[in-house]
Amino acid sequence: MTASSKDRAPLPDQLRDLQRPLRERADLAPLIEKLASARIVMLGEASHGTSEFYVWRAAISRWLIEEHGFDFVAVEGDWPDCYRVNRYVKSYPQAGEHAESVLRDFDRWPTWMWANWEMVAFAEWLRNHNTGRERGAGFYGLDVYSLWESLEAIIGHVRRNDPQSLALAERVFNCFQPYGRDEQRYARHTTATHQDCADEVVRLLLRLAHRRPRFDTDPEGDFDTEQNAHVMVNAERYYRTMVLGGPGSWNLRDTHMMETLNRLMPHHGPNSKGIVWAHNTHVGDARATDMRHEGMYNIGQLAREEWGSGRVRLVGFGCHRGSVIAGRAWGSQQQKMPLPEAPAHSWEGAMHEALGDDGLFLLDETGERDDFLQARGHRAVGVVYNPEYERFNYVPTELARRYDAFLYLEETRALHPLHVETSAEAAPPDTFPWGF
Repeated sequence: MTASSKDRAPLPDQLRDLQRPLRERADLAPLIEKLASARIVMLGEASHGTSEFYVWRAAISRWLIEEHGFDFVAVEGDWPDCYRVNRYVKSYPQAGEHAESVLRDFDRWPTWMWANWEMVAFAEWLRNHNTGRERGAGFYGLDVYSLWESLEAIIGHVRRNDPQSLALAERVFNCFQPYGRDEQRYARHTTATHQDCADEVVRLLLRLAHRRPRFDTDPEGDFDTEQNAHVMVNAERYYRTMVLGGPGSWNLRDTHMMETLNRLMPHHGPNSKGIVWAHNTHVGDARATDMRHEGMYNIGQLAREEWGSGRVRLVGFGCHRGSVIAGRAWGSQQQKMPLPEAPAHSWEGAMHEALGDDGLFLLDETGERDDFLQARGHRAVGVVYNPEYERFNYVPTELARRYDAFLYLEETRALHPLHVETSAEAAPPDTFPWGF
């Protein structure tokens, strides 16, 4: 039974009661205690361009890897690009000499998401941590966009290690070639003609899964090749679904992320433990937002449903004001933009009023405080952002149902990109709820 509204303390008082300090790494100890026993820990972010979100996620991940044996970090990034980072942090042959040069190879817009100095620092730490260990902690991508990049990786692998599969891989290449790496053009053609490359892609996946070629210079080469085939199957479906509109492409994307996570877990052993980095809109349980009314779900919800809430921990992030890296339109130049103060009626605004400082909230301690189960706006800034439309960037959120814990930051700074040349030829994905 919940306390009546008459007896209930106002929200600012409840926030002050629940808040724990968040000033240094040691302040994470109560959170780590909650996360350590989980099989899957998901760490969110309220934007794709905020330095502190990356820094705090790295600090949490380092603690979980060092002290509690977590096996990998899987991020909202393309598999081929992230797998190059995985090779680097595990010191595989010909994997690169410096994290900066490896991360500069991220050339799909928005490049700053992973090609940034915060990620250089984390990748160098992970490589140092793995040195001398029989099986180091890995770094992988969960996303579905890399149709062409995954195909090119497969062709390179089979040419070197499985030439008997090369003819089939080249047939797939020839099927997509007329569309000039333009996934939207391919999708529009399939809608108009009902002719697609789906059968060829599935055949390639089945062949690679059956043959499982071995790789002399990469202990995970067979897993990498098969995962690229899975990406191709789902990317082909994703781009066809995207042109139809509706929630289908969003749901397909997050289902692919969940399927990838479910392949990574047994790949690392029967008792493996993984960490996910993705936007709050993917990590926070969709059932606690207005996404459920649109027929949309996400990886946080799927993981809770499949693995059980006791083995999955979801951690959200938010801030009151600051600056952020984003683009004003899809494919546009990255910019450092102001992040306005959050409105008073939002979660971030309420935390600012109550605390005026950074804070950690363990939401399983909310107990009967039903204000945490009522919907308030929660900021969601994506790669496309215009500060003048800030009022549209809030997702109605029941905070204690959406997350197990929440890190609030009073003021944040923009991410520090590596200034990679961007590639504008890729099709824009769905950007719910922050795209305009």
